[in-house]
Amino acid sequence: MKPMPRRDFVFQFGALGAGVATLGWGAPVRAAALKPDAHTALIVVDVQNCFVTGGTLPVKGGEEVVPIINKLAGAFETVVVTQDWHTPGHASFASAHAGKKPFETTKLSYGTQVLWPDHCVQGTADAALHKDLALPTAQLIIRKGFHKDTDSYSAFTEADGKTTTGLAAYLKARGVKSVYVCGLATDFCVAWTALDARKAGFKAAVIEDATRGIDLNGSLKAAWAQMAKAGVARVQSSDIAAA
Repeated sequence: MKPMPRRDFVFQFGALGAGVATLGWGAPVRAAALKPDAHTALIVVDVQNCFVTGGTLPVKGGEEVVPIINKLAGAFETVVVTQDWHTPGHASFASAHAGKKPFETTKLSYGTQVLWPDHCVQGTADAALHKDLALPTAQLIIRKGFHKDTDSYSAFTEADGKTTTGLAAYLKARGVKSVYVCGLATDFCVAWTALDARKAGFKAAVIEDATRGIDLNGSLKAAWAQMAKAGVARVQSSDIAAA
């Protein structure tokens, strides 16, 4: 499937309820920047010390998303933050598997697992949110990956595909219908969150310039293709009206 151009994706996402009008023939017309409303949430994924320069699993340029996210957040009534929150010796750590190195894979009960350096261990400075992340209106923090034998990329569902975080129910109780996803990393926790948002019945968009990717063996390109196929919009922070 050929990915839809970003401009068309912005139109499509907005026409479904984020502030873009349509005319007689169904062609979307951009009247203004997308304006989040009471039915729209911002999900800020894993902007933690472990994923920025100096952390245990740094994403190149990870800290660059912080000022963008801070500026965006004021446009949203509902803001959710996630944190990777692993136990010591977590099953996703290469150190927990004899003879394995970071970025190799292994088989766990739920399928293939990428093995990572030890990172985001509960209660450590490495797992803390970035000190410059300023989200005073955030109402909920979802901590994920705290089950020792199961990894969790998505803000909605753990890697076994069955164990939920409760986020979908929370958002639906708040009347949310559309989510914008940003944070770290594009091709793992951000992408899985956006894909699971679609599975849960939400319209979803990823704010590209408010994310950074790891790109492990082509994972970034593959993630964007998978999200496009699932109907996840690909937008920029400049497409969203400021508060």
